[in-house]
Amino acid sequence: VQFVESGGGLVQPGGSLRLSCAASGFTFSSYGMRWYRQGPGKERELVAVINSAGGTTNYADSVKGRFTISRDNGKNTMYLQMNSLKSEDTAVYLCKATGLPYWGQGTQVTVSS
Repeated sequence: VQFVESGGGLVQPGGSLRLSCAASGFTFSSYGMRWYRQGPGKERELVAVINSAGGTTNYADSVKGRFTISRDNGKNTMYLQMNSLKSEDTAVYLCKATGLPYWGQGTQVTVSS
C-alpha cells in the first residue's frame, strides 16, 4: 500500500491550493479516504473524510466551507481543494484509507505573507 501526496507549497493568506493523493497497492474504490494534517507543535488532526463512492463527505469545523474533498476512483486519486487559506492551515497534509494502517510522507502547506 502506498500513498503519494502532492500539491503543497507556499501561498499567501486568502489563496488556494489543490492537494492530490495518489494511492496504490489496494482496491482504492472499496475504501473511504481521509485527509489529516499536522501543524508545527500540534497533534495530528482529521480534516476531511469521503466515503468509497465519493457521495458522502465530512469536514472538521475549522475547514468547513473552505475545503472540499473529492476523489476519482478511475485514477485511484483523492483531492483536497483548499480555498481562503489562513495561517493556521499551515501543516503537513497526509492522506489515509479508512481502516488501513498506512501513511504517506505528506505534503507541506505553508500559508504566509
